[in-house]
Amino acid sequence: MFANFSITMDKISQPLVSIIILNYNAGQLLLDCVESIMQTNYGNFEVIVVDNASRDESHRKCKDFFENIRLIENGKNLGYCAGNNVGIKNAKGDFIVILNPDTTVEPDWLSELIIMYNKYGEALYQPKHLSLKNKSVFMSAGNMMNVFGFGYAREKGRKDINQYNVVEQIGYASGTCLFAPSSVFKKVGLLDPFIFLYHDDLDLGWRAAQLGIKSYYVPTSVIYHAESYMLGWSSEKFFWLERNRKYCLQTHYSKDTYSKIHSTLMLVDLLVWLFYLSKGFLGAKIKAELDLRKNRKKIADRYEYLEHLKKISDKDLIMNLPDVMHIPSNVTGKNTNSIFNKLIKRLSQRAKKSISD
Repeated sequence: MFANFSITMDKISQPLVSIIILNYNAGQLLLDCVESIMQTNYGNFEVIVVDNASRDESHRKCKDFFENIRLIENGKNLGYCAGNNVGIKNAKGDFIVILNPDTTVEPDWLSELIIMYNKYGEALYQPKHLSLKNKSVFMSAGNMMNVFGFGYAREKGRKDINQYNVVEQIGYASGTCLFAPSSVFKKVGLLDPFIFLYHDDLDLGWRAAQLGIKSYYVPTSVIYHAESYMLGWSSEKFFWLERNRKYCLQTHYSKDTYSKIHSTLMLVDLLVWLFYLSKGFLGAKIKAELDLRKNRKKIADRYEYLEHLKKISDKDLIMNLPDVMHIPSNVTGKNTNSIFNKLIKRLSQRAKKSISD
């Protein structure tokens, strides 16, 4: 009797956290993810599995194993953003976690995030992401972005030797595991369904930053992430990455900012064309450009909406962005990565000078 009373009191004293897992044919990964969540030492959470019309029955198997989870079945694949939005809209918690199904978590992952919220307040938070395959290797030590809208997972593929073991502000919190009070989504809005997948987290973090809401990396909270089980480094993935990068640039920068850095953006675009050509993904780049042209009206409307909401200027945000970026060596190779970084650094410094003049 006393043990049950203690559990009840824990739930009363701890705010409810809604953990949203969007599933699409994740198989055993989904069950492993939920199993690890059930070992969490934080006492008050709900798990919401939103299924995007999986064919592998993983969502139903998960519900059979874990009867207490809430299962929401979408009639079709809504994409990453709209699918997660279904979960957010149905969440009851004071806090929201968006968690990929190809992850597992340490028992104290959630309590550590709550501790940091109590210290830093309303913000977006990201745990330390380590590889599920090799738990001494980073998947992300905080996500970053640069002036050209390139988002990247800091330190991805590099060994964790405690080089990023302090809480710090980052560019944006990774959508692999993103924690925030529900009030952030009420202020910033939900994930943008137009993005569908990839750079959705960058867009969310960018919108938050424009409202003065920061993003933090929390290394005391640890999760493990498998390499993408969906698209890998494919032509389709590169289409979404490039289309959404340019969409974010066109919707987040003011017309004045865009005009000041336009010539530099053109040079960056030339580098991207050459990169896609070298990787055999030229079709993905062409497809991205055509899709942006087709959706000019939608982009213009989104721009007007976001521009009206801004509280922080483009200049103030841009001057704090890093000039370099990290691309995993398995994508470009070390030599190409080094050359690309040197070019991006010089172009970033040029863009910042154009804005500050």
